[in-house]
Amino acid sequence: MMRPDSLRENSFRSAAHSVGRVQRRILPALGLALLLLSTVRHARAQETVLELDPAQTQIGFTLGDVLHTVRGIFKLRQGTISFNPATGQAGGLVVVDATSGDSGSHARDHKMHKDVLQSEQYPEITFVPQRVQGQVLPAGDFRVQVDGIFTMHGESRPLTLLVQANATGEQLTANVTFSVPYVNWGLKNPSTLFLRVNSTVDIAIQAVGHIRLVVAR
Repeated sequence: MMRPDSLRENSFRSAAHSVGRVQRRILPALGLALLLLSTVRHARAQETVLELDPAQTQIGFTLGDVLHTVRGIFKLRQGTISFNPATGQAGGLVVVDATSGDSGSHARDHKMHKDVLQSEQYPEITFVPQRVQGQVLPAGDFRVQVDGIFTMHGESRPLTLLVQANATGEQLTANVTFSVPYVNWGLKNPSTLFLRVNSTVDIAIQAVGHIRLVVAR
C-alpha cells in the first residue's frame, strides 16, 4: 500500500508535468502573437505621406504635328500621396489645373481649352494613387510603380506610372513620363485641313515634395 507522502509526491509530479505541457503549447503561440502584434504596429507606424510642392513641380506636355512639335506646361494645384510600405496600399489625390495649359500661342491654347479639354467645364485633371509597388528608400535613388485612377475630361481610367525618384532627408524629387491617347479616350482631335497633330500627347513631370511619417489609423 502506497504511503500518503508518496501519493502527494506523485500528485505534485503529475501536476508539474501537466503544467509543463501547457507551457510548451502556450508559450510558442504567445510568442507568435506578440511577434505579429509588433509587426502590425511597425507597419502602421511606417505609413509615409508625400506632400508635393506646386511651386517646384513642373508638368510638361509634348504634341507632335507634321511641321513641328508643340510643347507646353500645366500647373499642379495640389498633390498628396500616402502609402504603407508593408502592404503597398496607397491613397491621396493629385490635382492638375486643366485651365492652366499654356503652349505659348494664344490661338492654339484657346482651341485646346475650348474644343479639346473643355477646361471651363472640366477644370481639373486628377490622379488617385491606389498601390505602390517597389521599395521606397529613405535615401538615394530608387524606382517604384504607382497604380491608380486617372481622370480627365470627366472620364476615369486606370493608369500605371513608373517613377524614378531620389530621397534626400525629408525631400523627394521624382521624374515621371507617360503618354495619354487622348483621341482614343474620347477627346477631340484638334487637327485641321492644313495641320495634322498626333492623337497621343506625351507628359513629363518633374516633381518635388516633402516626406513625413504618420501612424496609420
